[in-house]
Amino acid sequence: MKGSEMAKKMNRIGCYKIREGGNHEIWYSPVTDMEFPFPRHYNQELKKGLENKIRKLSGLDHS
Repeated sequence: MKGSEMAKKMNRIGCYKIREGGNHEIWYSPVTDMEFPFPRHYNQELKKGLENKIRKLSGLDHS
């Protein structure tokens, strides 16, 4: 999955970017009540392990 697709899915469940980090954006998830890093490379495919970690931290697996 591309980063842009993941960002759209996260936006649908209420996640949003709260600030720019050094190499990543920092997002907040109201589902998990957690902040988590997200890579800036929206046009690139996310590696499977990273995709799974973002799904868990964002709450996509819970919704």
